[in-house]
Amino acid sequence: MSRAPRNEAARRSWGEDDSATPILHVDMDAFYASVELLDHPELVGRPVIVGGTDGRGVVSAASYEARAYGVSSAMSMSQALRRCPQAVVLPVRHSHYSRVSRQVMDILEQVTPVLEKVSVDEAFLDVSGAQRRMGPPVRIAQWIRSTIRQSLGLPASVGIASTEFVAKLASSHAKPDGLLLVPASATQDFLNVLPVGAMWGVGDKSAQALARWGITDVRALAATPVTQLEKILGAAAGRHLWELAHGIDPRPVTVGRAEKSVGTESTFFDTLTSREDARRVLLDQAHQCAARLREGGMRSRVVVLKARGADFTTLTRSRTLSAPTDLARDIFAVVQALLSALPVPAGGYRLLGVRCEGLTRSDDGVQLALDEDPRRGAPERAADAVRRRWGAAAVGPASLLPARAPEAKPPA
Repeated sequence: MSRAPRNEAARRSWGEDDSATPILHVDMDAFYASVELLDHPELVGRPVIVGGTDGRGVVSAASYEARAYGVSSAMSMSQALRRCPQAVVLPVRHSHYSRVSRQVMDILEQVTPVLEKVSVDEAFLDVSGAQRRMGPPVRIAQWIRSTIRQSLGLPASVGIASTEFVAKLASSHAKPDGLLLVPASATQDFLNVLPVGAMWGVGDKSAQALARWGITDVRALAATPVTQLEKILGAAAGRHLWELAHGIDPRPVTVGRAEKSVGTESTFFDTLTSREDARRVLLDQAHQCAARLREGGMRSRVVVLKARGADFTTLTRSRTLSAPTDLARDIFAVVQALLSALPVPAGGYRLLGVRCEGLTRSDDGVQLALDEDPRRGAPERAADAVRRRWGAAAVGPASLLPARAPEAKPPA
C-alpha cells in the first residue's frame, strides 16, 4: 500500500472525539534500523541502511536520514548506495529483531489481550475493554508510545480509528514517531483526500484501470456506483473497494492469528536479467525462510515461487513436498526447479519471492525417509547457532559471497 500525500491526510488534527474509535494500529518506525541504532548510538543522525552487505542484496530497512536521499525498503543495495553513498550499511539480524519484537508485544499485551500481531513491527489492538482501566483511546495510545520509548528506547507511531483499515492509514500518516486520531465522524473526509493507490488491494494495474475512468482519488472512488466499480475491477474487488472508500471494514481484531506461511520477497529497481542473479536472490531468500521456520519451530510442506517481470506480469508456481522441511537446501531445490521451468521475462525480473506454506510444528512426529541421513540438517542448525552469537553476517552460503579478484602474482 502506497503512502498518501502528507499535506492533507497528515494534517495536525481531524478532530478530538475518540469516543467511537477503539481500534489502534501500532507501527514501529524504521524498526530494524531503530533497533540497530540502540546498539550503535554513534550512528544516530547518520544515514543507516540495514540489508545485504555485499552490495548485491536489498534494503530491509532505512533510517529516516537515509530515506531523505530516496532510499526505501526493497530497493536494491546498489541503487541505495548510488543514492546515498555515505550511508552506513549494517547486516540484518532477524533473531535479534524477533526478541525486541516480543518485548514490544509484551507491552501491548499489558493494554489488552485483544491484540492482533500483523508482523514483527506492527499490531492492531481493540481497546474497548481497556478504557475503564486506562482511559480513552488517545490516552492509551500516548501510554503505549511513551512506554515503548522509555522501556526500549524505540519510536512508535499509532493510528486511532473506528476500523482496522483507517487505523492503519492513520498510523502511516503519523510517521515518524507520531499519533493520529481519525474520529468516526471524520472518516469520510480523511479518506477523500487520499489517492486510490492508498487503498488496500489497489496495485498499478487497478489504479490504471480506475484512472481510465477518471477515478484517481478516494473522493471520486466513493462517488462511483458500486455496479460501475464491479464492471471495472470485477464483482468481488469492486465491491470491496467501494466499501473501503466509504470506511466500511467489518473485520474484527483477530486474537492469536496463527501464522499460515513464512515468506520473503524482493523488488528490484534495476531488473535482474540473468538466471544466475535470480538464483542468488532465491538462494538467499530460501535461507531466510528456513531460518524463520526453525526459529518458530515449524516445517513447511508447500514451497511457492513468485516472479514478476518488468511489465508487472506476475506468475506464481508451487510444489508440495513429500515430507515437510525446515532446510534451505530443500526449499531452494524446489524454487530453482520452478524458476527453470519459466522463461526469463522480457526486460528481466522486477520481483522475486519465496513463500513456505502448509506449516506444521517441528515436533509433530515427522518420520524420516528410510534413506535420509538424520544429520543432513546439522550444518544449517550449526549456522543458526553461529548467527545467534555473532550476528547474521557471520556465516552464510559461499555462493552468496561477492566474487574475489584473483590474487596478483609476486614479481619474479
